[in-house]
Amino acid sequence: MQGADVVIIGAGAAGLMCALQAAKRGRQVVLLDHANKAGKKILMSGGGRCNFTNMYTEPANFLSQNPHFCKSALARYTQWDFIELVSKHGVPYHEKKLGQLFCDNKASDILELLLSECDQAGVTLHLNTAVTQIDKTDSGYQLQTGIGAVSCTSLVIATGGLSIPTLGATGFGYQVAKQFGHNVLPTRAGLVPFTITDQLKALCTELSGTSVDCLVSCNDESFRENILFTHRGLSGPAILQISSYWLPGQAVSINLLPDHDVPTWLAEQQAERPNSELKTLLGELFTKKMANLLAEHWFVSRPMKQYTPAELAQIAEQLANWQVVPAGTEGYRTAEVTLGGVDTKEVSSKTMESLKSPGLYFVGEVLDVTGHLGGFNFQWAWASAYAAAQFV
Repeated sequence: MQGADVVIIGAGAAGLMCALQAAKRGRQVVLLDHANKAGKKILMSGGGRCNFTNMYTEPANFLSQNPHFCKSALARYTQWDFIELVSKHGVPYHEKKLGQLFCDNKASDILELLLSECDQAGVTLHLNTAVTQIDKTDSGYQLQTGIGAVSCTSLVIATGGLSIPTLGATGFGYQVAKQFGHNVLPTRAGLVPFTITDQLKALCTELSGTSVDCLVSCNDESFRENILFTHRGLSGPAILQISSYWLPGQAVSINLLPDHDVPTWLAEQQAERPNSELKTLLGELFTKKMANLLAEHWFVSRPMKQYTPAELAQIAEQLANWQVVPAGTEGYRTAEVTLGGVDTKEVSSKTMESLKSPGLYFVGEVLDVTGHLGGFNFQWAWASAYAAAQFV
């Protein structure tokens, strides 16, 4: 039987980070993953460029039933610490917008630096290795795996969530948590596009590929970013962000003209350009195609002088507070993250160790901590993994 100080299950962002940091402390680390390749989600993230952190990371960028839980880890391993590691390896990067940092070249630069650090620190990595059983022993844990039995003092679960099953995502981490007495909060897809109902289908299909800067709101949260019309519904950064706050059956409010006081703008247009048609004026703010389609689907386009004040108020409401009730989301198939997970009330925020089963640790997405879009989930992976690595 193989023995190690630390066994980490899951060779994604959090698992790799935890492995290299623990090995640097002189711990003997075995890293296992059932996939044929480490860091598959890293490779496809950020459109293949890996949005590896965000310069403006703070606890407010994370959702959790226990909002204070993430504070300690984020304070001890910050975005600047990871940026320093990226710079040490000479990986070129740039800020895209809103503090989002991306590789100049490709996401594999980040994966390669993590693998290189693991290698230098002496981590033993086994891919294509399933874990079939975990038992608690007097001195730690014993695992039955594809490479035989492995024993360890500290066991780290870094298996991620349920999002993008084509990359090998499973609910394994939640099963382990339940096995050792943990509560797992209900999970659902986060940072995910909306699918829409029949009445909006035609509009979304005809506008498919059109992107618009909007303010999107739901449940007292708002995001100002682009939305993207698709043949399935609505996507784009603003929609992905708000999807984490939306619950089935609720309406999402979309302000299509966030830079305008729409009622005032319509009144001014009516006074200054009474003979201009509404769709012509909207064509100056949106694409001509979108202006025509909005006019066709929402209001009959007429010269401005022909609208009553009540009609203009109705048009303003539709443009500035468009109420959309999504039919649902695209689910885990395209979701970037999983909301919910291992209840953080039963995990130490300092060490990431289970309060139910000594020597068992949880890091990354398997925990009920979910970041906003824009590099925050990677930063949580780095920070939570670093925190656990100091104690395993």
